[in-house]
Amino acid sequence: MTTPSELPGLKPEPDTITPPAVEIVEVGPRDGLQNDPTLIDTGVNLEFIDRLIEAGVRRLEAASFVNPKLGPAMADGDAVMAGVPRDRGVTYIGLALNERGLRRAIDAGCDEINFVMVASEGFGKANQNATPEETADLLERIAVLAHDVRIPLAATISVAFGDPFDGEVDVARVAALARRAAAAGVMEIALGDTIGVASPWDVRAMVAAVREAAPGPRLRLHFHNTRNTALANVYAAVEAGVRVIDASAGGIGGCPFAPRATGNVATEDVVYMLQRGGIETGIDLEAMIATARWLETVALRHPVASMVAKAGGFPGPRQ
Repeated sequence: MTTPSELPGLKPEPDTITPPAVEIVEVGPRDGLQNDPTLIDTGVNLEFIDRLIEAGVRRLEAASFVNPKLGPAMADGDAVMAGVPRDRGVTYIGLALNERGLRRAIDAGCDEINFVMVASEGFGKANQNATPEETADLLERIAVLAHDVRIPLAATISVAFGDPFDGEVDVARVAALARRAAAAGVMEIALGDTIGVASPWDVRAMVAAVREAAPGPRLRLHFHNTRNTALANVYAAVEAGVRVIDASAGGIGGCPFAPRATGNVATEDVVYMLQRGGIETGIDLEAMIATARWLETVALRHPVASMVAKAGGFPGPRQ
């Protein structure tokens, strides 16, 4: 017997649809801390990572292997990787902008390496002193270093939705960079809304274009909440079939080379929204809220942007 869900053009009733699971990649220890006015020591950073793991995070950006003069908050990347627990089933990601950074990430024992490409020249020159094409050329030359030691390699295309210096970014250019990243053998492509200018409609169009250009690698989306659209963009990405989302505890973060760029979308805000939709993340919401409040009161000693950390979950614990 043919059921309605099997008929062409018809979809199952909503209560027969199994919601997807979404993986949250926690970027607080790297993208969250890199632009914070409070410089924390390695021990506090490791406590932050431990709290995230206790909350259920299983994949996180732990360190950045960049010139310490350009990113002093990330100068202890090797020490952080030497101190992270290795028996908790957690995947630690290291960020690299060039060959030296990639080699350092390998030597530090990163489980994955995230290489940063750039979608526009203005930001590329400020952040990496490279054009989009030069970052793609470099990835093609050095990807073999990760492949040879069998460390999964991802590529983040930064300012994919807009450049603080050049303005709008052509979707076709991002798609072309994604195609080159796929040809270089990356297992995942992340689209970064580095300055928080994307709308849900931009997200839908960009995801479609990149999927067509690079159908092989998994897609990940990275949103900043500079213009208060990050949660809407997460929703649009999930609706478009994306199953990996970057987020940062407390909504901390920003880019030192992007004027007025504020923090990442808050992990607990994303988890709350997805859980209310019946979508599993594997993350304990109350533990993430507690981590955001610890950041605010102990580690960073300044307010964090997260709304759920202020309001709490719903229904909340009985008073």
